[in-house]
Amino acid sequence: MKLLFKRSLMCSAILSFGLTVSSTGVYAQQGQKNAPTAPVGPVICPGYERGKTNLPGQSVGKKVGAALDAYNEDNIPEAVKILEGIKTDDEFDGAFVKRFLGNILAGQEGEGERALKYLIEAAEPKKLNDSEHASLLKLIGDLSMQESNLDSAVKYYNKWMKFTCKEDADVYTRIANAYYQSEEYAKIVDPANKAIALYEKPNKNPYVLKLQAFYERKMWPEAVAVAEALVETFPEEPRWWSQLGSFYLQSEDYARALSAFEIAYNAGYLSKKSEFQTLSQLYGASGIPHKSAEILEKHIKSGDIDRDKDMLSRLANAYHQARDYKEAARVYGEAAKLSSDPDLYQKQGTLLLVAEQYKSAIKAFEAALANGSEDAAQVHYALMEAHFYKGDYKQAYVHVQEAKKDKRVRRNANAWVPYIETKAKNKGIKL
Repeated sequence: MKLLFKRSLMCSAILSFGLTVSSTGVYAQQGQKNAPTAPVGPVICPGYERGKTNLPGQSVGKKVGAALDAYNEDNIPEAVKILEGIKTDDEFDGAFVKRFLGNILAGQEGEGERALKYLIEAAEPKKLNDSEHASLLKLIGDLSMQESNLDSAVKYYNKWMKFTCKEDADVYTRIANAYYQSEEYAKIVDPANKAIALYEKPNKNPYVLKLQAFYERKMWPEAVAVAEALVETFPEEPRWWSQLGSFYLQSEDYARALSAFEIAYNAGYLSKKSEFQTLSQLYGASGIPHKSAEILEKHIKSGDIDRDKDMLSRLANAYHQARDYKEAARVYGEAAKLSSDPDLYQKQGTLLLVAEQYKSAIKAFEAALANGSEDAAQVHYALMEAHFYKGDYKQAYVHVQEAKKDKRVRRNANAWVPYIETKAKNKGIKL
């Protein structure tokens, strides 16, 4: 969180102290030290005794005025030099100067830690006016967050809420964020819940922080509950739907995971390759393989999913599960051509054999052998079947002899030999 400290902020901060600015400097009105004025600032907790409003002494005020003039002229080094040169034994004057100095340094690149040092010294112990002290505590919290001084940020945000008796949704969200950045995940939930309860208009940030608190600790049921609340509260936000589906997956609630991804898909909320793949896999796991294939093929054709060996093999398997053997064989063939994988040619041939497309099956099996199949005996056995059913008994006999050479298929191959011989003899074919 980056804080922007502009000149207008600085001027308003100085003038809000109830000071008079003139060519002779900044000084207490009517020349009085510690002069009481009308109460200003936040509503302090009931029972708190409001202190009188103090103003810096005339000597300090003049030097602060000179620093303010230098600041207004963009002479930041001179303004800092003047303020750091102010010596005073008065605790209020010292806190007043350090607060101004801290504010100036906070707006300078690389001066955050130095600014924090002065601001904390201005706040501890409490010597500034109530409104000044309240805003200072909040500023220290914000600047601590900017400088990744997370313990300090939490400390001063809590001090601000305790001092002002205000519970602020934004502050609770920042506290939750500080715990997230420091990886104190268990501490995130309480301030996140308070922020959620306090926001008049729902804000997604505390929900997200709470979700991370459970996600990082692998508390899936709790993460699911937060993800469900996100979807219910921000239904138009695409990513919450896919995240909800992902958390259902982590909880092994596949039916709800499919429902979440399906709703997101139909609403046009899915856009990532991994999301389309997950939806396809969920359809397959839920016994809807044709829908699985439909989603996968659509997004392969559109370019959302890579058209490679793995994706085409998944698509072919989905068609296979759907018992659409012709489509499965077609896609296995595409994958085989891309990769020259003999196993894919063999799968294509097997499905074509089931589909009784013997000529095409033979071509696929031969490609499997040509590409170095490690299961040659099984391929020869399949070629024997394809040739036999095609009526080419001579070639069937050639391949059954090859299949017999492997003990794994020898028994089945031997059983085919007399059958092939009988068929060939009846047709007058010499083997």
